[in-house]
Amino acid sequence: MKDLMRYAAELEGSGGGSLPPVHKWNPEFCGDINLVIKRDGTWFYEGTPIGRARLVRLFSTVLKREGDDFFLVTPVEKLGITVEDAPFVAVLMRAEKTGKAQKLAFTTNVGEEILAGQDHGIVFRKDPETGEGAPYITVRARLEARIARAVFYDLVELGETHKIDGEEQFGVWSDGVFFPFSPAGEVFKRA
Repeated sequence: MKDLMRYAAELEGSGGGSLPPVHKWNPEFCGDINLVIKRDGTWFYEGTPIGRARLVRLFSTVLKREGDDFFLVTPVEKLGITVEDAPFVAVLMRAEKTGKAQKLAFTTNVGEEILAGQDHGIVFRKDPETGEGAPYITVRARLEARIARAVFYDLVELGETHKIDGEEQFGVWSDGVFFPFSPAGEVFKRA
């Protein structure tokens, strides 16, 4: 944890806006820490919410997923953490244009903006609490954001029908990709 805190301080001091290359880092596992990302996107350390948004943002940049496990990593340290659902929540959506030319940009609870499209797909999965279909968007490197309910309602407002494999489906376009609102558990098909 000491190396992680030192690395976070270095990142904070650098003022750089780009993401570190965590996909290239494979340090040895150092153990688990008592850090939990709750379903609502709140980060807790040893049972206490982390109140500094800037620190949460910094930690989010060194978050890595391997299989079903999540880690905070630096070039020399890898610490296991707990994620209750998805590590991020999409709390805002901005739509530009309409139809096939439409672009949907989502902003996460840590301020990262994602344009839904080929590399940032939208999927539905069963919500672990309600059992209903819940939408998610890929943020980066197998990390996802659950789309907040209010944002999902806005997404539905932009929906339209499109034929896929001869069948009319309801969904949305973004960056040239159609994402149908599939039944819970199914991944959106791409047109």
